[in-house]
Formats: sequence, C-alpha cells, structure tokens
Amino acid sequence: MTLEQALRSSLQAEVVPEMALAALIAAIRPASPTNHEELALRLQDLCWLLEERADYRQGLRQVLMSVLEHGRQISLYAESGILPNTGFFSELSRRISRFFLPDVIDRRYLKDMLSVVFARSDDFQWLESITLEQWQVLYAALSLPSLQVSAALGRTRYEMLEAVQVLSFRIASIGLDPELLRNEPSLEEFESPFLTQNGEIRNYLEDYKCWLLDSNYVPQDDKHIHVLLGQCRDALTKVRRIALQRGTSITLTYKLRRLEQNIARMESLIGVLSDWRAEEGASLFMRSVTLLCELVREENRKNNLRDHFRQTLDLLALRVTENASRTGEHYITETRSEYFSMLRSAIGGGLIIAFMAMLKLTLAKQHMAPLNEAIAFSLDYGIGFMLIHIFGFTVATKQPAMTAAAIAASIDESGGRARNLDNLVTLIARTVRSQIVATLGNVGMVVPMAMLIGAAFYWVAGEHFIPPEKADHLLESISPLGLNLFYAAIAGVCLFLAGQIAGYYDNLCVYNRIPERLKQLRWLSRLLGEERLGRMAAYVECNLGALAGNFYFGFLLGGMASIGVLFGLPFDVRHVTISGGYWGFSLVALDFAVEWQTVIVALVGVLMIGFVNLAVSFGFALTVALKARQVSVEQGGWHLLRKVLQRFWQSPREFLMPPRRD
Repeated sequence: MTLEQALRSSLQAEVVPEMALAALIAAIRPASPTNHEELALRLQDLCWLLEERADYRQGLRQVLMSVLEHGRQISLYAESGILPNTGFFSELSRRISRFFLPDVIDRRYLKDMLSVVFARSDDFQWLESITLEQWQVLYAALSLPSLQVSAALGRTRYEMLEAVQVLSFRIASIGLDPELLRNEPSLEEFESPFLTQNGEIRNYLEDYKCWLLDSNYVPQDDKHIHVLLGQCRDALTKVRRIALQRGTSITLTYKLRRLEQNIARMESLIGVLSDWRAEEGASLFMRSVTLLCELVREENRKNNLRDHFRQTLDLLALRVTENASRTGEHYITETRSEYFSMLRSAIGGGLIIAFMAMLKLTLAKQHMAPLNEAIAFSLDYGIGFMLIHIFGFTVATKQPAMTAAAIAASIDESGGRARNLDNLVTLIARTVRSQIVATLGNVGMVVPMAMLIGAAFYWVAGEHFIPPEKADHLLESISPLGLNLFYAAIAGVCLFLAGQIAGYYDNLCVYNRIPERLKQLRWLSRLLGEERLGRMAAYVECNLGALAGNFYFGFLLGGMASIGVLFGLPFDVRHVTISGGYWGFSLVALDFAVEWQTVIVALVGVLMIGFVNLAVSFGFALTVALKARQVSVEQGGWHLLRKVLQRFWQSPREFLMPPRRD
C-alpha cells in the first residue's frame, strides 16, 4: 500500500483507527531499518501530501485522536518497558512462553494498539533514526499548533497524571524494600527520598488538577520533584556501590533495575506534563516523540530474552568479575622474588597433579560403570585441585580466568589514554611472564614426578604402572593431531566456568554474611573454641570461592567425557599439566624405547594443549569482564594490541623474565 492509499483509507467512515495507522506505518517503514535514505524520502513524501491535502491532514489527526480517546493509556505509561514485580525467573518464564505463543491483543488498551501499529520487532530502530529536523517538518505538516484541545487530549493528560501517581507509589514501595535497606540502612533511619517524593507527587497532582479546572490558577513548578528524584537516583547509586563491596543477588539486581526504570519513566512523563501546562507546543511535541520512541522500543522488545539477561545480570556479573579481579592480582608477578615464588608455587602444584594423574589411571583400570567412573574421576580432580589451593600452590591454567578480570579493570580505568595504556602494556607483559613461569613450573615438575612414580612402581611391583598399549594410547591422546586441541578448548571453557563459579561463591559468601553466621553457631564454638572458630571463619571468607571453583573445575573435567558418551558427542578434555603427567608415565611404561619423532610430537602436543587451555579461558574471561564493566573492546582495541607488539619487539625479555629492578 502506498502512502496516499494509506492516507485515503483514514478518510473512510468505517475505518478501524489503529489499522489505519498500521497501514500508514507499513507504507513509511523502509525495507531495512538502517536504510535512512529510503526513510527520509518516504517522510518527505508524507509531509508533502499532508501539506497539499487538507483532508488527508484532517483524516490523520482524526485517527490519532480516536486512538487516544478509545484506548486505556495508564498501562502503556506505567508498565511498558518496566519490569514487573514478579521477579527475575518469573519474568524469564513469561518471556519464553510469549516468544512461542504471543499474548492476545486487547484493543481496549493503547499498549496493545501500539503493538498492532508497530508490528515488526525492529520498528524502533528506524523510528529512532528520524532526525530532529524531520520531526519538526512533520510537526508543521500536521498543523498540530492549530489543533483544538479535544476530549482525546484531555483524557491523555489525565491518564498521564494517573500513571505518574502509580509510578510514585511503586518507587516508594521498592525504596523501602528490605533488600535495599539491608545495603543502605540510612534509608530507614533518616527521611527517605523515596517516601518524600510520594508526598511531593501528590501535591503536584492536586496542583495540576486545580490548574486544569481554573485557568487563572497559578501553578507551582516541578523543580522540587526533580530534586527528589535526583536524590532517589543518588540513593540507588549508593546501594549499587555498596553491593559491589558487600555482595549482590539476582533479586537485589532485579529490584534496582526496576526502581531505575520507574524513576526514568516518571521523569519522562513529568517533562511532557510540564511542557503541556506551559503550552510549549514544539517542545511538547519533541518530548512526546521521545517518549513514543521509548515506548515503541520497549513494546518491540518486551519478549526479548537477551535484553532480560543483560539488564538484570550486569551488576551480578560485575560483582563476580570484581572478585576474580582482586584474586587475579595475586597471579601477576612484578619483581623477581615474586616471579621465583610463583615458580616454586607452580612446582608444588605439579607435584600434586602427578599423583592426581596416577590416581586417575588407577581408577581407569577398575573399569567401573560410566556414571561411577565419572564421579570417581571428578572427585580425584576436585579434591586434588582443592589440596593445591589449601597448600598455597598454583595451577597455571587457573590463572587466565582471574588475570583477565584484572586486565579488564585496568582497561576500564585507562579510558584509552596513552599514558595509562603504557601501564596496561606493562601489566600484560607481567601477566604473560607469570603465565609462562607457572606453566613451566607445573609441567617441569609433573613430568619427572610421573616418571619417578612409574619407575618406583616398576621397582616394587616388577611390572609397569600402565601396559604398553595404554602408553601408546596416552601418547596418541596428547598429540596435536585429531580432536585433541578441540578437547583442550573444551578444557579452556571449563577453566573459564570455574573462574566464574569462584567469583560467584565469593559474592555469595559476602552477601549472605557466611563468616559472621558461622561465628554464631554455638555448637561449633564449643567444639573449636572462639579463637579457632574466628580463624576458620576468616579462612572461609577469603577462600570459599577459590575452593568451590577448584572443586567444580574438577567435576567439569571428570564428567565431560561421560557427557560426551551419554549424548554421543565428541566431548573430552585435555589439560596441559595432566597431559604432561601422561607423557611421563608413558615414556617409563615403554622403557623409553620410543622414536624421537614420537617424543617430540607428544611434547609439542602438551605445549599446544597448554596454549589452547590458556587462550580459550583467557579469551572468554576477558570478554565477560569487559561486558560486565560495559567496556567495549575498541576502548583498548587495535591501538593497545599495536603497543603490546611494539613492546615485545623492543623488549622481548620483559615478557619472559622480570627486570632486575621493576
């Protein structure tokens, strides 16, 4: 349908107003929402037709007024784009169900009419691309300044006032929620801006209605309302800042997001109402257009799952990566003493992993049922990694998920400034050499230790720890050929997930105040004594996340192969340090009678598995950390990469060994 046909349909007596508007929008809508030239031409044609034909102009205004007069509007202003009070998971369930089976359209409500008029999910994109000049030309073509105050506009104004009242009650209710008061008790101790704004809004609404009834009435301005809403925003920001220190939850994050949405919508509505009272036609039109674009966007995306996750989980993700960032700082060495301390720590980790590999091979000989075997492997890895942490040792592949968050924090703080980018390059150099020395420490210890265990077993038992056939299979499993590097990438994903789990449990520990609650257990106090209980609570506070991350990492590694068998998928894992242990066991089992090419290929495989482990886990962790901080990669971007390569070319030693004086 052409523009002229759509305008002509609005002149028919039996026309359904929202369908006439839907036809007009369909005629304006460009083939692609990013085709601004096509949109500009269609708007130009629309404005020309409205200027040339008074009947088209009158018909379009009649249709607009009819939609406003017959549609209930409060739900559009007070609900569209604002999260309901049902909670995160209830809203998630609603969006999933509506994605497959949309709601019934009820044309009594303006909210549903908007969905009919702007029926495509990308309509908001081209609508928001319309420039200020184009809106002004359309405003003039419609001759809106000459439009008499109709019953439809009067009804719209009253429904906006009612929507403001609804929003005010919601803001007051959420502002006194126990979740918020828990993080900011002063909201309860002193006069809360969330309650104060409610009283001021009631006065504003009464004042506005008096002005509507009596044109000679001198109304008050709305400056104090904006001050109070600003104080509400300040309180909201303070709660978020405290949540980064004391922990957060999905429930708290959801309520903070909902509170922010209600405040923003109230500010938009009060802006429209104030311009309406001041009879500022052009300003009122532009405010109304801005509100329309916002409402269309929210209606178009009301069932979007990605938006729901992104909007709600941002703060939680930031809290998780903040914990990982602080932990990651301990994995980055600056001085030579820290560098060699990291090496010693990694050697200790390699020592324990050699015994973990030995136990895993022993369990494999038992040929247990798949589920039992998966549980046994998982417990072997999980308990082993926890012991490494308890003894203060290091697993090299655990570092990237932590150090990536620290680097993301530095990118956020640098803001792209050259001097800070130089400092960031130095941090990356320190991170690289820390990763290298930790990997060398792990592998450099696990290989000879595995050989020693294999030789000791042969000396005691008179037979090799593993048969030659198993040794050949293990060497094949750590070569860089086949799917082994893909399996190493799966292990990298497991490492990334373990880092996120560690951050989550650190957040959980702080948010639920687990150390303080442990101290209140009387039976535990009698059993351990107050001093030991205090030390235990302090240890839990500092280490719960790391212990949980290590334990779950073990279960991810141990259970991945069984998941592959269960679903018939090529799933398995290759971990660099454990692969190094297999290499040592295999050489002893074959009495070192192995072709040198096979030895070299296996060694290259171990190194490549390590590289893939580190690269995949670091890449995922850095991406999540940047997104949580709402930092785009372009802020570091190619400029940062060039500076890193430049530094490596000028001083490659810095990426391998700390200078004598840092």
